[in-house]
Amino acid sequence: MKTFTIENETNNITIHATKQDAEMVPDSERFANEAALAKLAADWPTARLVEIWNSLPGETPVKKFKDRATAVSRIWKAVQRLGQTSEEAVTAPVATQTPDVAPEEAPAKTKPTREKKADGDATAAAGPREGSKTSRVIELLKREGGVTLKELMIEMGWQSHTTRALMSAGGSLAKKHGLTVLSTKGESGDRIYTLKA
Repeated sequence: MKTFTIENETNNITIHATKQDAEMVPDSERFANEAALAKLAADWPTARLVEIWNSLPGETPVKKFKDRATAVSRIWKAVQRLGQTSEEAVTAPVATQTPDVAPEEAPAKTKPTREKKADGDATAAAGPREGSKTSRVIELLKREGGVTLKELMIEMGWQSHTTRALMSAGGSLAKKHGLTVLSTKGESGDRIYTLKA
């Protein structure tokens, strides 16, 4: 059963194959189902729920949610799609938005369009274009010992949130290229990223 962790500082959500893997992530909270996420979110300010939603790749940003239950439900549905291969995303049923969504959010008619894009991405999974930023990042991830967050930020000229988004389970390395990035903390306390063999 998949277990998810959400980092307290950055709100990064990571998928783990086992509960034991999830327990190894420091400074994070764990959940494996919608009820557990709702229990965690009960203590969070509503602004954090909006930040979490707006950081999820492929989702239309919002300014607020109608209520906490709506926010938790939508976040749970979105994290279920994280880490799916393009083939799984195509065969998965399309989730429709519930009518109790605040008016600032995108209409439900945009959902099928995103699902169709996943179908086109399946053919592009061959690999990144040579010389592209993505190919440079992959080369760094393949290095022995991996690459630290700071090294990636300096090498690519990116801010930390941009770099973390690319490395996340919902980032383009996973979605477009089918790669699994492992994240660990080194002895110095720096975050180290490597590709799963």
